[in-house]
Amino acid sequence: QVQLVESGGGLVQAGGSLRLSCAPSGFVFSISVMGWYRQAPGKQRDLVARIFSGGATDYADSVKGRFTISRDNAKNTVYLQMSSLRPEDTATYYCAATIRRTWNGGANDYWGQGTQVTVSS
Repeated sequence: QVQLVESGGGLVQAGGSLRLSCAPSGFVFSISVMGWYRQAPGKQRDLVARIFSGGATDYADSVKGRFTISRDNAKNTVYLQMSSLRPEDTATYYCAATIRRTWNGGANDYWGQGTQVTVSS
C-alpha cells in the first residue's frame, strides 16, 4: 500500500519561511499530479498549489508570489517552499498525488496524513 509521507511543518513567526516535503513510502510506477492542500479549523480543504509531471503549476491566488511548488521526479518528491508567511496561512497542510502503481493499473488519488503549519503574529 502506498502512503504519502509529509515533513516540514512547524511554528514560525509572520514573515518567516518553511519548506514542506512529501514523498510516497512504497513503490510507484508513475505520478501525474502532486499538490498541497490546506484546511483551517472550521473551514473546507482548499488547493494551495499543484504541479503536473511536465512541470506546469497552479496556485491559489492567496499564495501567488509567496509560495513555490516544485518536484523531483527522480525521487518522486514534491516540495512547497513557503515564504512571507502570514497568520492566515495557519492550517493543516495535506499532500496529495495521483499515482499509478503498476504499468497497466489505473491511477488513484492518495493523501498524506497532514502536517501542521502555525504562523504567529
